[in-house]
Amino acid sequence: MKITLVSVGKLKEKYLKQGIQEYLKRLSAYAKVDIVEVADEKAPENMSDAEMLEVKRKEGERILSHISQDTYVITLEINGKMLSSEQLAAKMDELATYGKSKIAFVIGGSLGISEDVQKRSDLALSFSKMTFPHQVIRLVLLEQVYRAFRINRGEPYHK
Repeated sequence: MKITLVSVGKLKEKYLKQGIQEYLKRLSAYAKVDIVEVADEKAPENMSDAEMLEVKRKEGERILSHISQDTYVITLEINGKMLSSEQLAAKMDELATYGKSKIAFVIGGSLGISEDVQKRSDLALSFSKMTFPHQVIRLVLLEQVYRAFRINRGEPYHK
């Protein structure tokens, strides 16, 4: 399985980089995982609705340029579907079983994701109704993907 994590913005915090590297190392036994960082659009503090849409549109174009047609796309959205760890594991197992060997997880910028990215999404996923910094969600997502592989293989970890 090939998993790509497409995220808006650069990761700066050392502690998050270390955690992400740890999970990438652990995941290497199960899948090829790549992280693609796309530039966030510079935006003024007080934006009009039209300016916000334009920022999301530009970030969305950057995101979509890294996703091939044969990729199953899972976007992280506050209003997405909430799954348990076991349900995410079952979904990933189902995708692998039915030949969807390329999965892209998409984490938008501070304003969310564009309508075009939402249209391209096969599954909108939410970890919580709360809002989290997108840098922190990278680490949480990788931990959950690792947990899913462990669950699917019957290996201890998910308790």
